[in-house]
Amino acid sequence: MQHAQPFDRPFPWRAAALALCALALAELAALLALAGIRVLDVHRTATPTHAGTAPAGTTAVKAVAHPLRSRSRVSVLVLNGNGVAHAASDEATQLLGRGYGHAIAGDASTQYASSLVLFRPGWEGEARRLARDAGIRTVTALDGVLQAADRRYPLVLILGSN
Repeated sequence: MQHAQPFDRPFPWRAAALALCALALAELAALLALAGIRVLDVHRTATPTHAGTAPAGTTAVKAVAHPLRSRSRVSVLVLNGNGVAHAASDEATQLLGRGYGHAIAGDASTQYASSLVLFRPGWEGEARRLARDAGIRTVTALDGVLQAADRRYPLVLILGSN
């Protein structure tokens, strides 16, 4: 019965297996080295500097504010504070045309000399974008003056005389 191979015969597959293992280890070492360089480069680039300037050969990364909500997810209350008939409804229609999700028109309780955009906490970026879209220069935090029914809107655009 000859089932076992004698030990005096060479095993050619062992040499091939060892060569492939050595090649795989060399590739793994090269990949780890490249990953280490990449991690160090990202760390060096993202590290803030004390003087406000980046070291030579790197770029500083600025802190990123939360991304703006898409216009389709923004509700705007447009109030007529200038007394011109249909001014708020016309502006609301234009905002809907620009892609805003909801734009509801109403009348302000008082007259305003200039137009402004008011925002709730966490909505300043969207308020500034709304102001750019509507051509309004004044953007400020909402101070709670609005009626209880109007509090569900994160942005309020008040149309004034100017």
